[in-house]
Amino acid sequence: MPAHRSKQDAASKQVRRDPYEVLGVSRNSSDQEIKSAYRKMALKYHPDKNANDPEAADIFKEVTFSYNILADPDKRRQYDSAGFEAVESESQELELDLSSLGAVNTMFAALFSKLGVPIKTTISATVLEEALNGVVDIRPLSLGEPISRKVERQCAHFYSVTITEEEAKAGFVCRVQSSDKSKFKLLYFDQEESGGLSLALQEDSAKTGKVTSAGMYFLCFPVYRLDHTVNSIAAAKDADAAFFKKLDGFQPCEISELKAGNHVFGVYGDNFFKSASYSIEALCAAPFMEEKANLRAVEAEILGKRVEISKFETEYREVLTQFTEMTSRYAQEMQAVSLTCQKLLLISI
Repeated sequence: MPAHRSKQDAASKQVRRDPYEVLGVSRNSSDQEIKSAYRKMALKYHPDKNANDPEAADIFKEVTFSYNILADPDKRRQYDSAGFEAVESESQELELDLSSLGAVNTMFAALFSKLGVPIKTTISATVLEEALNGVVDIRPLSLGEPISRKVERQCAHFYSVTITEEEAKAGFVCRVQSSDKSKFKLLYFDQEESGGLSLALQEDSAKTGKVTSAGMYFLCFPVYRLDHTVNSIAAAKDADAAFFKKLDGFQPCEISELKAGNHVFGVYGDNFFKSASYSIEALCAAPFMEEKANLRAVEAEILGKRVEISKFETEYREVLTQFTEMTSRYAQEMQAVSLTCQKLLLISI
């Protein structure tokens, strides 16, 4: 039976299509081009729009699998250099659209999440399509005036924020918090010429102290965030990697500044069973000059430390190899000495 499964696994790997081919992009495509291609295909083949169509479901899974490789810089680099063999399939997160699951499957998904199985939920295709068609209600959000609401699961609230040239140059922040630790996604949309909205950025909420929170920072300089899930599987396999790969998830956000005008954000209810309570606030960064300077200083320190750790890892691996070799030789020499002593003892007798 195990041999039969291994043959099936091997066969499934052989029929995998090139991720670039699946998404219809070239190998030198930018991250934004890859993300845009993924969103169009995911929306086209989403289970919400293709009920009882197994072929569409398979394409959706293939598109998601391909994007999970190309969206991660490390996985993309590994695939480009050595193909699928270099990409650990078990490191892929289980990605689910809760709106397409029945009650029983949703309960299993919630159970897996509590057990620590990495599950990444996707935004409902219905929400994305309504936004793209421009049929969503958008509520104005004034700077410095937070709004507290409750959004139903797999639904979204939309907000429009207007910023001036001065406010755009000073920097802008949108943040959301949930005091009851609800799960949600903070979304940012590009406004299409047709009047619709296309998803450009999203941030999953994370526990920070006694709340869950998410934020987007547009400060006219690269703003980094630390993704703790990067290389978590690899780190679990190699105790040293848990240290050396810790800063690999420190990556710049896609957009560092916004232009003057109207900008649309959204809060998506990401809980498994219940609505999400939250408070959203938009702020101009002008009063926070000291905080911005401190942020840049800390980011520079972390980037410098990441380079330093990378160099140290090379040195450490070399010394560790030498140590392992010497330890092995030490054991061999001990065994040889022991055998020699035994021979001497036998001769003496």
